[in-house]
Parts: sequence; C-alpha cells; structure tokens
Amino acid sequence: MRKAVGIGETILDIIFNGEQPERSVVGGSILNGMVSLSRLGIPVTFISETGDDRVGDMVRRFMSCNGINTDYIGRLEGRKSPVSLAFLGDDKNAEYIFHTDYPPKRLNMPVPEINENDIFAFGSFYALNPLYRERFVEFPKEAQKRGALVYYDPNFRASHKSDRDQLRRFVAENCEYATIVRGSDEDFHNLYEKTDVDDVYSEIIRPRCSCFITTHGADGVTLYTNNIKAHFDSIKITPVSTIGAGDNFNAGIIYGLIKYDIGCRDIPELNKEDWGKVIQCGIDFSTEVCCRYSNYISPEFAEKYAFKSRSLGVKKIQDK
Repeated sequence: MRKAVGIGETILDIIFNGEQPERSVVGGSILNGMVSLSRLGIPVTFISETGDDRVGDMVRRFMSCNGINTDYIGRLEGRKSPVSLAFLGDDKNAEYIFHTDYPPKRLNMPVPEINENDIFAFGSFYALNPLYRERFVEFPKEAQKRGALVYYDPNFRASHKSDRDQLRRFVAENCEYATIVRGSDEDFHNLYEKTDVDDVYSEIIRPRCSCFITTHGADGVTLYTNNIKAHFDSIKITPVSTIGAGDNFNAGIIYGLIKYDIGCRDIPELNKEDWGKVIQCGIDFSTEVCCRYSNYISPEFAEKYAFKSRSLGVKKIQDK
C-alpha cells in the first residue's frame, strides 16, 4: 500500500477562547494532516524532532497511539519542546505566539524509505528556516528523485513577513520539488502582496509546478493546471475553530489521491470531474475539523469516511 511521509514541526497548541485556555492539543502544520491520514488507515511516517522533556514525551506517545511511525523523530537533548498559544478571534481564526528552544544543528536523521508514488508532504516555515535549509532540502529532493508525489503547502504566516524577501527564494525552490502546490490566498498575500491568484499561478507557481490548488476559506477552492482552471464551493458552516483547517484540507487531498490510485504520471491527465472528487475529500476533511476544537479529523469521522469509500467500491479514477 502507498504510504504518506511528512516532515515538519511538532508542537503543543494551547488554544484560548477569549482570555481562558480552552484545551491543549498536539499540533504542527504537517503533523495535523498526518494524524488524520493515519486514522484513516494510511501508513504514515513522520520526520521531526521533539524536546527532551515531558511535552516531548506526550507528543511521541500521541503519535504512536495514532499509528504514526516515529522512527525518524529526533530528540533534542537538553532542549524544551515547542509550545504555541493560539488565540481564537470572533471569526474563529487564530493568532499565534510561539515559544521555541531549538539548537542550531538539526535534522540529523536519515531519509526514510520512500517509494515511487508514495506521497511526501512538507511546508510551513519548517521548510524555509535558513538555519538548517541546506540539510532540509535533501528530504524533498530525495523524495522527488525516488518518484514520490511531492505535496507542498507554503503556509506562510504574517509573522514572517519581515523576512519574506529572503524566504521567497526558498518558496520558489520548494515549488520546483513539488508535484502539487497548495496554498491559501492569505499565504500569497503575505508573501507577495498579491490578491489575484491568477497572477500568483502564472507568475510564480506555473514556471515551477504546473498543478496549483488555492483555498479561500468560506469562498471555496480554485484549481489550476496546464489545461484546467476550475472553482469548487466550500460547505457552508458556522466554524468552532479554523485551527487545522488547511492542514486537513491537505490530508483530504492526499487521501483522495491514494483513494483513487492517482500517481505522479496521472496528474497531467486528470480532468475537472476527476479533480472534483479529490478536492471534495479536502473540503470534507477541513469542514469536519472546523466544527470541533481539534487539529485533525475525529476517529469516528475517519471510520465512517473509510467505510463509505470501501462500500462504494472505489476504483482507479481513470478506469471509470
């Protein structure tokens, strides 16, 4: 069976509703999606680090309990695990304060087993940090070399805008490794001060990666490929929290690619209907997460969703 391999930060999110903490959850942009995929029965390997403390032990136990392979999780001796404070606004979007204690030298683990058409996911500032950039890029480079489908989400927060002139080059390089780039309209406004996603695709993404999915919150999803531009509506809800919404949209897309047996070579041949089925998985996952204080789909949702896929007898999308 195809597997998902992710690389990114691990963090403990403490969620505030007003001035009082609501709950704490294990998080991290890529990790959130990997938890959801593992709950659906997809084999998942995660590459990251934790501190040498109680929080790090909690994070490792959580990943193991959710079926994630933790063989490539480094322990930073004598360091504290990262913690974020997430403050929900009236619109249920979050503002973050991060507390970290990283050493200068990181990512000392080897590249794990990655096979052709496995899905390798990376993104966020973890994929841009200049302190270990040279080492980091060895992972997506190797995944691309081995024939994996590489999925990149810039997830560029406003807190990094002051460094964006330097970081734009790294974003461009990351797009060159990717089979699919997925970003929110907010990401590209923060990075390039662009509000027209047509311009983002034509000027920034397409010269490096032909497949681009951009999300617009309640305003839906837009797909760009060499042959298609298409819009897909979101499901209208009143969100409880949007933390993890984009991360689980990514998980849904990855699940859809595996569910319909879509590999790297199939991507250029997909039509709008094909893409609609895959993107609907992303919309379903992000909708589920927005309805709860959680960073990932619930085990109950995962069980029902996986059962529905099995009961429909889903086959390779090109064989329909």
